[in-house]
Amino acid sequence: MATLKITSQEMLSTLQKRFLENTHRHAELDWLKIQHKLEIHPKKLAVLQKMEETGGEPDVVDFDEKSGEYIFFDCAAESPKERRSFCYDRDALEKRKENKPKNNALDKAAEMGIEMLSEEDYRYLQTLGNFDTKTSSWLKTPDNIRKLGGAIFGDFRYGTVFIYHNGAESYYAARGFRGKLKV
Repeated sequence: MATLKITSQEMLSTLQKRFLENTHRHAELDWLKIQHKLEIHPKKLAVLQKMEETGGEPDVVDFDEKSGEYIFFDCAAESPKERRSFCYDRDALEKRKENKPKNNALDKAAEMGIEMLSEEDYRYLQTLGNFDTKTSSWLKTPDNIRKLGGAIFGDFRYGTVFIYHNGAESYYAARGFRGKLKV
């Protein structure tokens, strides 16, 4: 499915509208400071556009005092639609002999210029709302699990955040991945 390209000004407008509609995610942050940071870092704004175009609905969720960076997460209610049906990484994709998915989550995240959410990131996201109530999202998997052929993912069911495991080569229509970007 082709996605519509949006201009930088449209993206800033979309981000500002989302920021104002979801103040509970960033009550202490000032939009004008965020907008200024985005305007002086157009490559970061372009990455946010990719997040938006693939269904991520990025929003500011935190500010890192040490680095002076704003942190954006994919805040779509469900795992981003254009990033679903991917296995975990390239190794898992290459191991599949039949019914290969169209891509893998780690490579797509790198191509977009984002990091996949870690388990800690995902648990933090879930404090800001209920996400993945019908879908699930691959999460950055610890090396010791990945070396054994597994990968982790999370979802929100029964009022609880669940972190599960699956074979890294698996993929499902309802599983995608969420990312983060520091600006």
